[in-house]
Amino acid sequence: MAMKPQSVDWASARRASYLVRQTFRYEYSQPIRDLSHRLIVIPPERFGDQRRLAHQFSVALDGATVENRSDRFGNVILDVFAARVPNAIEFTAEVSVLRQASQPNRLPDGWLADGYLLEPSRLTAADDRILRAADDLAGAGDWGLQLADRINDWVYQSMTYRHGLTGVRTTAAEALALGAGVCQDYAHVMLAVCRVCGLPSRYVSGHLLGQGGTHAWVEVVLPTRDGTGDAIAHAFDPTHASRGGLGYVTVAVGADYSDVAPTSGTYRSGARGSLTATKRVTLTDLE
Repeated sequence: MAMKPQSVDWASARRASYLVRQTFRYEYSQPIRDLSHRLIVIPPERFGDQRRLAHQFSVALDGATVENRSDRFGNVILDVFAARVPNAIEFTAEVSVLRQASQPNRLPDGWLADGYLLEPSRLTAADDRILRAADDLAGAGDWGLQLADRINDWVYQSMTYRHGLTGVRTTAAEALALGAGVCQDYAHVMLAVCRVCGLPSRYVSGHLLGQGGTHAWVEVVLPTRDGTGDAIAHAFDPTHASRGGLGYVTVAVGADYSDVAPTSGTYRSGARGSLTATKRVTLTDLE
């Protein structure tokens, strides 16, 4: 049973189930060789309150092989190899997930050991403007969720959502200088400021119900201070100046976009490939 997200009272919803279907079709003007492709389109079995109920992945090409592995962030990585692609290859992923609002995303003791939550990445390195903004925001009140809220709002007010100005290699500093970009740019700017302010944070890739493409947001990871050493990851969406909610489906996390790109790869040929991607997220059950 599919439901319209516009009619849902999300504030009172307790649990929601989704069906996500994506296709990625690459077409080439001439045959290519030695395709090595990485897809990050299947969520982990468990992620906070989110549970993967079922999933399918297929490749429309005879002779292609698929290997499944996990990266250092716990993301599900699908590696596809093909010796030859005559003219096209298509990947299809279908995932059913359940989310429950009552369960926080709790990370066990040792969550800071990797270091990436606080270290600037290539796409989130701070420049002078980001350093000044971080200093102003940190000095305006308490550290923690209040500071994260201020940063979330500041990024939303500092940027305008516009396609075509930025790309997957655009840094946070470049996007902020433009004052415009898409969701991944908003997330990178927020990560850059958070990390300067000493707020552990990570990039999140997934889906937002009602939006066409893959969405990006931020999780700020704060200690529980209950003696366990654990932490809770709090979702923030600077593109919408919101705290996230049940309408979000997480696929992967990392230091920045480069860790979680849904589709990427290499091949041998002088031919350029063209990508056609489709996605549908259906709300299948709600309580």
